[in-house]
Amino acid sequence: MLLALAMILSYVEAMIPINIGVPGVKLGLPNIVTVIGLYTLGAVPTLIISFLRILLVSFMFGNTMTLAYSLSGFAISFLTMTALIKIGGFQRTVVSITGGVMHNVGQLLAAILLLHSEALLFYLPVLMVAGVVAGALIGLVAGLIADRIHMYLHQVQNI
Repeated sequence: MLLALAMILSYVEAMIPINIGVPGVKLGLPNIVTVIGLYTLGAVPTLIISFLRILLVSFMFGNTMTLAYSLSGFAISFLTMTALIKIGGFQRTVVSITGGVMHNVGQLLAAILLLHSEALLFYLPVLMVAGVVAGALIGLVAGLIADRIHMYLHQVQNI
């Protein structure tokens, strides 16, 4: 179910026109599922769901470059968020912000390697700001949803 939700959010995000002059900047709606998954299911199931989403969405709506950028951003982002959760003491929003920033860093590194252009580093400040803003929004939404899921599950267990 979370895989389907993440794919729907990917499609919805593709329909939202965001143009800030930097190619590839998106809100990251499917990352709501990733953050919720990390806090409710754990790392391994979330890794599987996210990896399958990236593969399926890239094949359905993108191309091999989409796949390369998505996987590189996801890998660094996922490892960083998983490490922060394992260390503990970080709020969901902080974990999500870090994930958003690291996703952009991963994609930028992939672009530099694939396009052989270090000039792309000039995008870094804009991508950092975009990662913080998107990560904060995704973290807040994911936190609200995760809290509701926990409340619902608690109510169901008490019945």
